[in-house]
Amino acid sequence: MTVITVHAPKGRLTLEQRRRPAEPLTDAVPVPEVGRFAPPARAGFQVHFVEREPDMTAIGGRLPADAGPGLDVMVIDVTVMDGDWRACGLPEPWPAWWVTFRVVVEGSWGSSGGVLSIPSLLESGVFTEEKAKAIRAAIET
Repeated sequence: MTVITVHAPKGRLTLEQRRRPAEPLTDAVPVPEVGRFAPPARAGFQVHFVEREPDMTAIGGRLPADAGPGLDVMVIDVTVMDGDWRACGLPEPWPAWWVTFRVVVEGSWGSSGGVLSIPSLLESGVFTEEKAKAIRAAIET
């Protein structure tokens, strides 16, 4: 399970600019997480685009309205189990764009009213045997 949340000022990303990275962001994590691109695993990956009013964020203690034109604020939060911004029309990310990764340890992820366990996910068949073996070894240590 992976949840990627993109926080941006309201109106910063058009519908097309949200569409373009949605699939690549979804597909970016299955390979390192399950060991291969696995279409059945895609249902467990979510991308959320959250819009905030421009002055609901401060950078360096200043609201964008007070900082002058051109301040671009964005935060991308990636939450993954243990184990391309060119779409926004820019050649590279702005320095005020922050990407955070949260690793959720075994037994700390919930779904469908219960605890989601990595060992139970290993039985789903989406992990490569090599990745499943490495996960099992990590769990045993």
